[in-house]
Amino acid sequence: MTLAIVVPVLDEADQVAARLQALVPLRARGAHVVVVDGGSRDDTMRQAASLADQVLLAPRGRSSQMNAGARAVVAAGVDTLLFLHADTRLPEGADALIERALRSGADWGRFDVRIEGRHPLLPLVAVMMNRRSRLTGIATGDQAVFVRRRLFEAVGGFPEQALMEDIALSARLREVSRPACLSQTVITSGRRWDHHGLWQTVLLMWRLRAAYALGADPHALALRYGYRPRSPAALAVMAKAPVPGLAKTRLAPVLGEVGAARAQRSFILRTLATVRAAALGPVTLWCAPDERHRLFRLLRHRHGIATQTQPDGDLGLRMKMAMQAHFDRSPHVPWIVVGTDCPVLTPDHLQAMADALRQHSAVVLPAEDGGYVALGLACPCPAVFEDLDWSTPQVLAQTRERLMTSGAGWIELPPLWDVDEPSDWLRWQARLDSH
Repeated sequence: MTLAIVVPVLDEADQVAARLQALVPLRARGAHVVVVDGGSRDDTMRQAASLADQVLLAPRGRSSQMNAGARAVVAAGVDTLLFLHADTRLPEGADALIERALRSGADWGRFDVRIEGRHPLLPLVAVMMNRRSRLTGIATGDQAVFVRRRLFEAVGGFPEQALMEDIALSARLREVSRPACLSQTVITSGRRWDHHGLWQTVLLMWRLRAAYALGADPHALALRYGYRPRSPAALAVMAKAPVPGLAKTRLAPVLGEVGAARAQRSFILRTLATVRAAALGPVTLWCAPDERHRLFRLLRHRHGIATQTQPDGDLGLRMKMAMQAHFDRSPHVPWIVVGTDCPVLTPDHLQAMADALRQHSAVVLPAEDGGYVALGLACPCPAVFEDLDWSTPQVLAQTRERLMTSGAGWIELPPLWDVDEPSDWLRWQARLDSH
């Protein structure tokens, strides 16, 4: 058996190192540990880097994070997946226990769970969870689900939903076979029960399960549970190759052509770091004049960034084609396009845009110079890119007109500023110096 342990994390800096340290013996026996971060704002990723075989970023949400981890280990030839929550500890020899269960004929399974917390009735809660799981064939994420990779892929992995993803996966797997219910226990944190109260938490979970069974929206249930699931969106980054004489030419008077190209390179890298940290969904780097520049090749081959060549035409046509390519592929996933000229753009700005697209057809992040830093669309709107006076102060006003004519309801966020002119560059340098 070749085993991959997928650990979804979010703001777990206070315990991630200890949890991963406990997996060192399994790594020594060949297990491949993948940590998938959902956009932590603390030190989680840095602490995990030395204690895992891979550390990835994925859209926030256990389902999307665990699916991303499962996809990442396909090339390693892994045949068994174990999904382990960051606040859960495996029993001694968990890899051997899993292998024994699979060799005895099981295709998937889970461990019994013990809840570690202050309330004296937590052991009873765990007993009821384990008993219910045996009766129903449904496992929870706290029980450390393991599954043959080919079966996981065959059932489509975890459904992309904000809550109850473990129940939905179990239901899919149960249609193939019953789970192996191992009596050895994983130990999971009882912090939710301790913080919110045991009976309040138990009753809430029962209500949520009942609502889910009756068809309630998992996103709404996640909000009731206390999660703040991140709204999904695909991101397109429009980038010009950092070639002297081609990139950031208006900065050449103060930086020279080579210095301006270096500035463009830094802006591309900064923007990609920002959109990946936002962890909203897939990121595509749209390259001009094409994908052959060594920076684009490096980003594609070493860092796994998806790249596409921008088509010929003005900026509007190029963005329209990028938009159409996305919605042809993923018609129900919102889309955000962003340039590389705004170094003050943060993951929070992009997350706010994705949240806005749950209720609005479009969202605009204006630029102080009369253009925009980013534009988000919940559905295709080609007119928003047509017949605009690009690189002029009229772009934002014209974009509003196109949205209004198209009947699209939109929202605007507070404006940011681009680095286009020498004065912008000096402003950016002053900001760096102040930090």
